[in-house]
Parts: sequence; structure tokens; C-alpha cells
Amino acid sequence: MLVPCCPENLFMVFSGGAQSLKQRHDPMESRPCLFITGAAAGIGRATARLFCRQGWFVGLADIDRAGLLALSEELGDHNAMALSLDVACPEQWQAALSAFHQRTGRLDVLVNNAGILISGPFESNPLARHHAVVDVNLKGLLNGCYLAKPYLAATPQARVINLSSTAALYGQASLATYSTTKCAVRGLTEALNVEWQADGIRVMDIMPMFVQTDMLTAINARSMDRLGARLTAEDVARTLWAAATYRGGFGKVHWPVGSLATWLMRLTRLAPDRLNRFIAKRVAT
Repeated sequence: MLVPCCPENLFMVFSGGAQSLKQRHDPMESRPCLFITGAAAGIGRATARLFCRQGWFVGLADIDRAGLLALSEELGDHNAMALSLDVACPEQWQAALSAFHQRTGRLDVLVNNAGILISGPFESNPLARHHAVVDVNLKGLLNGCYLAKPYLAATPQARVINLSSTAALYGQASLATYSTTKCAVRGLTEALNVEWQADGIRVMDIMPMFVQTDMLTAINARSMDRLGARLTAEDVARTLWAAATYRGGFGKVHWPVGSLATWLMRLTRLAPDRLNRFIAKRVAT
């Protein structure tokens, strides 16, 4: 079933807050529940499949209605719920989260996965395309965190997992605006991980390198030519599962995917800026 995001479905969460949600809703799902954006393809689809296999109920949110219908039919109404969502639209977020919570009574994990990419020299893309990347990758994720907070706070041990990238470790030539959004995602993740600990909400991010998805079609970046796309969507989904089920302390925030991403993260933490710039330049030019 595809749930439309229309004004009559809006649920204003600001006045009541998390406590009122706890008072008004008994959990309707005994299973843990995941809400994931960008669910219709790539990493989102692989993640939805994995969590359903593990017994979770999954909210599938995407702007791709046909892809959502196909995936929801595959997973079945007893395992998943399709929700039409343009992440850049706060009103659609409100409607989708309200519909999901009315069905489940809980929100254990929010995965902000939706994203788009442009590549090539910075000035070669129209300014409107740069704005679109910011709207989806950053504003869309910010919308989700902000509007999901009451639902997360009402669910014990809830967490947010944001899709960042190794492009957040140091600005990437030919991926300038994409890299900028991922650096911002990293900063927001770190800040909310501290702020929301008092509410029992963990906030983490996943940092893969290039992943074999349709996003890389016709990419124009030398770093892609040099490093290649070694990761699959399933590789990222497995790291998402590890983050979603992690029971350690709040100090583990960033989750690199694969050995190369892990190595790059460690190197950038230890190396001076001059060396990090040198490495980034060698990779991208």
C-alpha cells in the first residue's frame, strides 16, 4: 500500500512533544521499526531487505513511487509500508512520519539515506543543480532529524543513522558540493549525538567510499577512476545493521565501510592538513 503525503495526513508534533506521544500511543508493533529514506533503490533497498529479513518492520520512503510499490510488494504489507516522500519538503515529512507512527506506534531507527550527486568541475554544473544537492542531501536530512525527534524520544534506545561519505573527511575535487553536504552531515551528526544523549537517542553516520549504485552513472570525477567502486549496496546495508544494533557507548559515531575507508579515516585523524590536502589532490587530479 502506498500512503500519499497530503495535507489532511499532517500531524503537528511540536506542541505535544515526546511525552504526549508516549501518553497517546501504545506500541502497535512488537517488532523494532525502521524508517528509511531513499528506499526504492540502491543502498536504501538493500537496507530495507536486510532489516526485513532480520524481523523488523520497515517504512519505505522515497520520491520514486513505482520503485516503492515494487519493493513493498516484494516485502509484503506485514513487513513494510510505502510512503511517498520528497525529503526537501517538511510537510511531506510530517505526513509520512505521522502515517508511519500511526501504523507502528514506535520509531526505533531513522535512516537518512536519500541523496543525489553532481560531479565535474564546480562551475560546469548549473547553480540550480548545486542548490538541489544541498536541498536533498543536507536540508532533507535536517528536516528528517528535526521532525522525527519526538517519535524517536518516545521510543526507548532509538537512534538516527545518517548516510555520510568518505567525501566528508576532506573536500573532494570534482565532487565539491556533494562533499560539502557530507561534511555538513558529519557535523550535524556529531552535534546531535551529544545533544540527544540526554534523550537516549544515539546519532551516528555511515561513511562509505564509492558504492556500486545508479548514482555513479556518468560520474565525472578522477577519484572514481583511480579508486573505483569496490563496495556494493549490501556492504553498506551490513554496516547500517551493525550501527543499528550496536550496544556500546555513545562515543562511536562514525562508521566507515570497508578497509580503505577505515584506513582513510585513521590517516586524516593523524595527518596534518598539508598531507591530507596532498592525498586528496593526488586522488582527484
